[in-house]
Amino acid sequence: MIPMAMTLTHLGTGSRGNATLLETEHAKVLIDQGFSGAQLEKRLGRLNIHPTEIDFMFISHHHGDHGGGAAVAQKRWNIKVQANHRTAEELGLIPELTHYFESLDMIHVSQDLAVLPVPVPHSGADNVAFIASHNGKRAAIITDLGSWTDELVTHVRGCEHIAIEANYDHNRLMNGPYPYSLKDRISGRGGHLSNDQTGQFLAQVCTPATKSISLTHLSLKNNQPHLAESTVLYHIDEVFTGDISISLQEGPEYSHYIGKSEDLEPTNTLTPTKQ
Repeated sequence: MIPMAMTLTHLGTGSRGNATLLETEHAKVLIDQGFSGAQLEKRLGRLNIHPTEIDFMFISHHHGDHGGGAAVAQKRWNIKVQANHRTAEELGLIPELTHYFESLDMIHVSQDLAVLPVPVPHSGADNVAFIASHNGKRAAIITDLGSWTDELVTHVRGCEHIAIEANYDHNRLMNGPYPYSLKDRISGRGGHLSNDQTGQFLAQVCTPATKSISLTHLSLKNNQPHLAESTVLYHIDEVFTGDISISLQEGPEYSHYIGKSEDLEPTNTLTPTKQ
């Protein structure tokens, strides 16, 4: 029997809310939950999934656009949450429904899904990226970081799929209307990645095993999809030959399949979700 692929679907990414669905044969988990309960139910409904089917929510950090809807989901649907101690405390999560992890502790969700939290620099939060492993294949979900560490490079290198923020175009940010203090925070080590930085990071971690990339968390005021894609491709042109896509605020738009048999469709096939 050919094993089922792991499906990764962004329900939406951006400053107004983030959530990503990971689905295997034996598990359904959310990476982040920054939406209202109504929005989460609506977006999952487009995939014919009800929130009560979610086994766990993994929360990267406590900022509202990533974890602001976690407590609501606990209260409304009794969904269990995986988070580190600071994130759980800041979000006021229900202790009985919360499992606490430490960075770099592998979490075995089911027989075919394990999740590794890896710390990333982000001011004012104990933020983590997540590496999901499924039948020997890996996918990375990385957001809200202004720089990276050697440790993150080590864990992301060779992932079959990489979802990573390309938050801003440097020139647009610096010439835009934001006050200097906000520009400085966004572009700092603990802020967000620019398109150029995202490309530089990907140039270090892409290998022949990397089949697809999704760029996420684009700023509405300081970026444009064509700028993010072209800038990133400039940096990875010699090391990446797979598919690159943009995930925007209104989703879900498509799904990535990680670990799909090459005897069937290509691993990086994108399929429009049901509207």
